[in-house]
Amino acid sequence: MTPRTDTPPTWDERAQLTTFLDYARDTARAKCEGVSAEDARRAPLPGSPLMTLCGLISHLRWVEYYWFQVMFLGEELAGPLAGATDDDPDPEMRTAVEVPLPRLLAEYEEQSARYRRLVSEHELDAKAERPIGDGRHVDLRWVILHLIEETSRHNGHLDVVRELVDGRTGA
Repeated sequence: MTPRTDTPPTWDERAQLTTFLDYARDTARAKCEGVSAEDARRAPLPGSPLMTLCGLISHLRWVEYYWFQVMFLGEELAGPLAGATDDDPDPEMRTAVEVPLPRLLAEYEEQSARYRRLVSEHELDAKAERPIGDGRHVDLRWVILHLIEETSRHNGHLDVVRELVDGRTGA
């Protein structure tokens, strides 16, 4: 089982925020442990054909990319998100079923390590290069909090999908 903790090594704000983000990430990985390749690609909810374990892990990876690299650092949008359209708003979820889950998880972990370094190199009050929809520039603290919320919400989806595809609960 993926080791995880929600108890930070110190009680400063940065340690608490990064510990909770890592805890949410580790929980996502734990919910995928031991699943078969076939079940990782199954979409058990009739109204949500993109809701697969592979799709959700891919989505989490690309959401972090979007918030850290595109919004916070100001880089140009690339990867599957660059191909999003009104007819295909979540290409990172649709195309994920073509990628083995272990590879998706490895890419997510590799990227998480990069973003741990990015967070350690910037002040929490540092402003994002790009504005959100209302024109304001959020700070790094907000980005981390948003990703904790996003990852935790999708952990609920991972939990439901996992139970439906193979009956496993409690990860």
